[in-house]
Formats: sequence, structure tokens, C-alpha cells
Amino acid sequence: MSATTAYLAEGARVGVRHFSYQDAEEFTARARESKLLHRPWLFPPADTENYAVYARRLIEDPTKAGFLVCEREGAEPGRIAGFININNMVEGAFLSGALGYGAFAHTVGRGLMGEGLALVTRHAFGPLRLHRLEVNIQPANAASIALVRRAGFRLEGYSPDFLFIDGAWRDHERWAITAEMVEGSRPASRA
Repeated sequence: MSATTAYLAEGARVGVRHFSYQDAEEFTARARESKLLHRPWLFPPADTENYAVYARRLIEDPTKAGFLVCEREGAEPGRIAGFININNMVEGAFLSGALGYGAFAHTVGRGLMGEGLALVTRHAFGPLRLHRLEVNIQPANAASIALVRRAGFRLEGYSPDFLFIDGAWRDHERWAITAEMVEGSRPASRA
């Protein structure tokens, strides 16, 4: 982590911070190293040109918030372990956002993404003042389902032909969590 970048939230082993354009080299290297882990579920940018487009949306679009989950310990403190994005944030009566995320291969099985997801969830229900987070997961993606289940999300439904991924419309399970379901979160209000 650069000396000028502070974590928005910290846990025992990870911190979360916003994306920056300066993360392009490390992020894309981690994405290339993790290609087999990510396929066929997600396709994060693996080169700096596509990263710039991806990061610009997360940095500049007010309906999105992108977070990097970074290791706080070990030989390389600040190393990117994964990413969690809140997309399609809606204000008003809905106060909701849709999550997308991915771990990088060097962190699999270490619980870092679970810790990062808890930090982002609390940030969403705290400073971002959202009330609900939703994540849509392909039914065969057992690792992703296990992550959200451990984080306290509840299964709310099944959406056939929900997202166009890797050349086809894919079915998804719909999982969600609300501020009331998270200890230490207060229900958001926009008075």
C-alpha cells in the first residue's frame, strides 16, 4: 500500500481501500495469475488498457464503489488479495447495491475475502448508508456461495437467464443481506 493511501476499514489480516489507477500493474498481474480460478465465473481485466476502463467506472461513477482487499501482514503488506465492487447503487426508498467480487489465486483458502467482505458490508451499511446488498451467483459456483453464506447472506431466489457471461445467458441464485442482519450496523436512513 502506498504511503498516501489509507484503508477505509481494517480487520485483523486485511484492509480495504478504493481502487486507484496506480493499481493497474499489480491488479492485472494478479488477474492473469488467477485466470484458471476465475473461469468461467468472472473475467477481471488482465491488461492495463482494460484495467483503466474498469477502474474509471469504479472511481468516477457515483452508482459504483470499488474496493481492493489488501493483506496487512506477511512478507508483502499491502498486496492485493482480491476485490469487491458495489454496483448499481440506488438511493431513495431502495438504498441498495449489487455486489461483485473475486479473490486472487495466492489467497485462496486463507479467509481473507471473508474478512474483506465483512469490512465492505459494514462500510456499505455505515458510511455509504445503504440498507441492502445483493449478490447474484451461478449455482455451480460453490466457493462463492460458501463465501456469502458464511457472511450471513440469505438465499432469496433463483433467476433464470439472468446475466450474459462468457457467451451465454446464465442462471443465478439471488443472495442478499440487510443492515438489520449485520451486528453493529444500524439501519440506514436518508432523512
